[in-house]
Amino acid sequence: MASQPHNPVESHYASRSLVDVVLAALDAAGLPPRLTAADLAPLDQFHARGLEATKELAALAGIDATSRVLDVGSGIGGPARYLAESVGCKVVGIDLTAEYCRLAEALTARAGLAGNVEFRAANALDLPFGDGEFDRVWTQHVAMNIADRPRLYREMARVLKPGGKLALYDAIAIPGAEPLFPVPWARDPSTSFLLDADATRAVLESSGFTVRVWRDVSAEARQWFAALRPPAQPPKLGLHLLLGPDFRTMSGNFGRNVIEGRVGLLMAVCEKT
Repeated sequence: MASQPHNPVESHYASRSLVDVVLAALDAAGLPPRLTAADLAPLDQFHARGLEATKELAALAGIDATSRVLDVGSGIGGPARYLAESVGCKVVGIDLTAEYCRLAEALTARAGLAGNVEFRAANALDLPFGDGEFDRVWTQHVAMNIADRPRLYREMARVLKPGGKLALYDAIAIPGAEPLFPVPWARDPSTSFLLDADATRAVLESSGFTVRVWRDVSAEARQWFAALRPPAQPPKLGLHLLLGPDFRTMSGNFGRNVIEGRVGLLMAVCEKT
């Protein structure tokens, strides 16, 4: 399903053209013509703990050069490019935000990975693929924007081969705690749909998955946020280029939510059964 122009989630993530803005920032930062995952990490790892968390999840998921991977909620393509660069696998990324897909394609071309990675604007609740097309489904910090979690996980299970695996890294609710807003995924509670760890596991298991790895990584995220020292001026390359001047407040609230125990972080690998 193509992305909808007035969808509130898409509007949150891209209310303006980003390709020219980001490509100009790359030039201003003095980056080489051929980009690597490390070059782009300050910009395209749109989740807590950045590239470190992506590397950790990739190791848990057992992705190798033979894997065909679907990245659900691929953003501007950072994790997809990392997977292709590091192990040589094929990755298809889908994202609701068409502008993110356009930017992802431009960055992937600059990284010399267009032969391994492609992107489509699509809805995670109606994946435009046949049954059993992928060895792995990958998702990071995406489910918090999706209210219909059973349908999301059923779609992920549908496109996986038997025995294929879902690798996820998501923010989770803490029972009895209320998050502060705005945060990077939502300006207010109307587009934030966090589940706690027990509810997340129950939905996964009822959607055709067996949990193989289940890690609460909130402590690691707390340490990471506590160590952050925001610069006095925005860096030439960073996530503020995607979400604008409000990103500093959003990021600060995300950090407070994790440090104060209002939001947790979960990393898991689940097998289609």
